[in-house]
Amino acid sequence: MVRQQIMGRGIDDPDIVEAFLATPRHLFVDEALCGRAYSDTPLPIGWGQTLSQPYMIARMIQLLGLRPGDKVLEVGTGSGFQTAILARLAGAVYTIERLEPLARRARENWRHAAVSHVRARVGDGSLGWPSEAPFAAMVVSAAAPSVPPALLAQLAPGGNLVIPVGSAARQVLKVLQRTESGARVEDRDPCAFVRLIGREGFAE
Repeated sequence: MVRQQIMGRGIDDPDIVEAFLATPRHLFVDEALCGRAYSDTPLPIGWGQTLSQPYMIARMIQLLGLRPGDKVLEVGTGSGFQTAILARLAGAVYTIERLEPLARRARENWRHAAVSHVRARVGDGSLGWPSEAPFAAMVVSAAAPSVPPALLAQLAPGGNLVIPVGSAARQVLKVLQRTESGARVEDRDPCAFVRLIGREGFAE
């Protein structure tokens, strides 16, 4: 998986590569799907949610431009795999999941994978985590119709926010860097994510 799907597609940051090598992906999927855990595809994790394909996770983390000690906000915990990768790269990871059953599963997965430096809660991820702001980096694992203002407001100056934006059918991965006057926005890759449900996302 790492050699072909990640390094083979240009993700050659040694820290990201090492984080993937150190994180057993099969621990984050249902037992029935363990045989597909390292395949080049998203996988269902229940409740209408998916675990993104390995390359997309690596690509989004690459675009964050993380530095040692960074405080990161993740919106959309899912089964906790991306959180585990982030925890190996950043100083602290704060993650929000809308669905309580998935949040419980993620905590159990982190225990099995010996993941630390993570704080998690259940809530509306589109509103961020104001009491813990600012964050040096943010990654959103669900598509929003537009960039949630609450997230941008909680991003530290110079920090990057990586988020898929668009309709349920057509999305683009955007990178926003907080500046003194607002944000610099770049459109990167076409993508396909589940919808970000919340006050500043899609309606339920």
